[in-house]
Amino acid sequence: MSNNELEVLRSEMDQVTLQILELLNERGNIAKKIGKIKEAQGVKRFDPVRERNILDLVANNNNGPFETSTLQHIFKQIFKACLDLQETDNRKALLVSRKKKPEDTVVSVKGEHIGDGNTHFVMGPCAVESYEQVKSVAQAMKERGLKLLRGGAFKPRTSPYDFQGLGIEGLKILRQVADELDMAVVSEILNPNDIEMSLDYVDVIQIGARNMQNFELLKAAGSVYKPVLLKRGLSATIEEFMYAAEYILAQGNDQIILCERGIRTYEKATRNTLDISAVPILKKETHLPVVVDVTHSTGRKDLLLPCAKAAIAIGADAVMAEVHPDPAVALSDSAQQMDIPQFHQFMDDLEAFLKRQPQGAHV
Repeated sequence: MSNNELEVLRSEMDQVTLQILELLNERGNIAKKIGKIKEAQGVKRFDPVRERNILDLVANNNNGPFETSTLQHIFKQIFKACLDLQETDNRKALLVSRKKKPEDTVVSVKGEHIGDGNTHFVMGPCAVESYEQVKSVAQAMKERGLKLLRGGAFKPRTSPYDFQGLGIEGLKILRQVADELDMAVVSEILNPNDIEMSLDYVDVIQIGARNMQNFELLKAAGSVYKPVLLKRGLSATIEEFMYAAEYILAQGNDQIILCERGIRTYEKATRNTLDISAVPILKKETHLPVVVDVTHSTGRKDLLLPCAKAAIAIGADAVMAEVHPDPAVALSDSAQQMDIPQFHQFMDDLEAFLKRQPQGAHV
């Protein structure tokens, strides 16, 4: 074969390559249109029956020289790429997406602007037990200039025999203490029917990890214009976490704070596994502020400080931790709560750490 014949064949191959490229992109555009129709109909994008039919079509019409198995493998890659196109298209449309809203959302609570580039703190007891208990912790927080008081009035517990919280009485205690000390209440609501009632007592509605996919609760929280602190589920992917936030935002409430609180893995050294990489991913993929709960993610007081430093260093907008006047007698999670002297030491160490950070990363 002469060099001239070789060049002619290569030229023909280049033309076929361009035709394949054009056809692949045309197929991709059709796949995106199909994806939008399926989304509107609430139909799953992946259809195994349809995939099998196309693979059979390839097998029945293959005249060589490629083996049918080779072509089917190539087409499977094309199917996957088309599904990825549909996923990417859907992600672009999410209201929580950074692509939908490039600028950061800042959630304002009682003068605290979470997401403004500064570091904020959400502190308080795991569960509300009494007025005196909450007031003691709140006063210690007040000394440090902290305003975001957390406390559980309704406690979803793994065991039905564990302390379930004081309920509305707990909310009343939180509200009374917060009003006396000019603070804001962050507390979990479990029931969609309690959202309206909670508006009289809480400044931030917390939706806990066990309720991240309680879609009726998410929609109820989205129907009121009150900040929502949404915790990541125990085994939720970041995509599932984002979709949970989308349920809230789709109802009209954009005042959402995402909270990484550790996920369940095989590791037993800590209560959960703190997925610290979730912070920059969520900051990159969404416009919402991100909090790290160092108490529930570790379950160990000796790890609270290094994990809080890591959260701040990697870009978290706030750190959440639990404080109790006497953890030994706490009605829930006694082993993981700081006492008040430990809380002050924790804050001293973090304030020293923050001073060494780039300008803007401060309380």
